[in-house]
Amino acid sequence: MKVLAVGDIVGENGLKKLKETLPQLVESENIDFVIVNAENSAGGMGITKQIFQDLVALKVDAITMGNHTWGKKDIFSFIDHPKMIRPANYSKGVVGKGYRVYECKGKKIAVINLIGRTDMGVLSENPFLVVDGLLKEIQADYIFVDFHAEATAEKIAMKYYLDGKVTAVFGTHTHIQTADEEVTNLGTGYITDIGMTGPTESVIGMDVQVSIKRFVTSLPERYKLAEGKCELNGCIFEIDDENGRTKKVVRLNRL
Repeated sequence: MKVLAVGDIVGENGLKKLKETLPQLVESENIDFVIVNAENSAGGMGITKQIFQDLVALKVDAITMGNHTWGKKDIFSFIDHPKMIRPANYSKGVVGKGYRVYECKGKKIAVINLIGRTDMGVLSENPFLVVDGLLKEIQADYIFVDFHAEATAEKIAMKYYLDGKVTAVFGTHTHIQTADEEVTNLGTGYITDIGMTGPTESVIGMDVQVSIKRFVTSLPERYKLAEGKCELNGCIFEIDDENGRTKKVVRLNRL
């Protein structure tokens, strides 16, 4: 089994890059299941119904979110769709689901979305304790965790916390792909951040000059999406169908 996790789509240009790249990538790499983080897909903040429909048309299997889950009001019209997953550690009673279980090639694949609590500016429950509860109720052959978090330390801690309990843990949110992909001794695939799908010449997807001005002047200059060529970042997790453990993690950076 091969599972592809695609880094945060940034804006409509990032979505265009996904449309151009994903079908060929799925075919050439023999991908069985696709997870895409789409919390920045609509103008850099949130997701719209049209973008959601575009992702469904691309045969994306699971769509995860993050701190900009509620960035566009459209989401309330499709948040309960089986392909949509919002952070599981949002407050109890919030609409939507924090995990979903899918069937693929005779196996059950669970996808969990968590959000970090360090420098995220979002009120949320403890992701470590929440995932404990989820693992007690989830029945699946493979479990993938998209941990949408700012701090590398928090993500690495989650790797050790879930080591051997899940198939893979991959980080999203920082938009910068890290070079620490690994398979742990207990067979959990891991990478601190899978990167983004968006403009290459940018500051994490945003216009360079606007970003520099914010840092130089300390004024609240409004962010603007960058233009130009885009890249697709992500990871392929190759799973051993006999024991459910990750055999190999391959980083992707398609320009």
